[in-house]
Amino acid sequence: MKITYIGHATLLLEVAGTRVITDPNFDPHLGRFLPRVSAPGIALDALPALDAILLTHAHADHLSFDSLDRLPRDIPLYAPPPIARWLWGKGYTHVEPLAPGGAVRLHAERATHQGSRYGIDRWRSAANMYLAETDEESLFFAGDTALMPDTHALVERVLWTTNRTLDVALLPIGYAPPWKPGFRRGHLTHDDALTLFETLRARVLIPYHWGTFRHVTATAHDAINRLRAVLTNHGSRERVHIIEPGESMLVPPVASAA
Repeated sequence: MKITYIGHATLLLEVAGTRVITDPNFDPHLGRFLPRVSAPGIALDALPALDAILLTHAHADHLSFDSLDRLPRDIPLYAPPPIARWLWGKGYTHVEPLAPGGAVRLHAERATHQGSRYGIDRWRSAANMYLAETDEESLFFAGDTALMPDTHALVERVLWTTNRTLDVALLPIGYAPPWKPGFRRGHLTHDDALTLFETLRARVLIPYHWGTFRHVTATAHDAINRLRAVLTNHGSRERVHIIEPGESMLVPPVASAA
């Protein structure tokens, strides 16, 4: 399994010969006031041939129409059903709804995140987490979510019930100042991500959602700097792998890693 961090929530996942891109966003800025601080780790035009696109929700940092318009339309574009219906109406006829509980060797579960595009369009608030698995490997991509008692339920249902262990947890990290307490109702802090990592019992944690865009209440590196500081004395530091935009990590199956 190979994971390449392109930036923010955009990762290239290569599992069992299948290439999937997550939440593709190659935009130079978000809106008018949130600039990109690092170039995409792979230029969109330099991407290898893809087999599928995963969308978790409709927020502009995860759903870029400019990026979708430049990606192939002869491969499936998986999205939560309300987002899929919206995209179909906008002409993205390769979109396929993947509801929580659905599976095509790709499993989806509801994320705790209010993901509507414009705030008032609550009918587009659905947000997915995904679990990709083969007979030998597994990978969990959380999109955006809060830390809840059941955030691990998808991994429990698909893997633990068959005595399997999650290989890779791809988890977002964020930072909000103390005066923004609502942040954790729909996002993970670096501490939350570490807690979820331990709950998931994954072999490897790769954090994302950092180092790409400057936000209103945080710089692009606030969260990763705090994570790095915590890891100096954390018991799981050897299993947490921070890869910079453009860098890749190879994660061998358990049998090969032993």
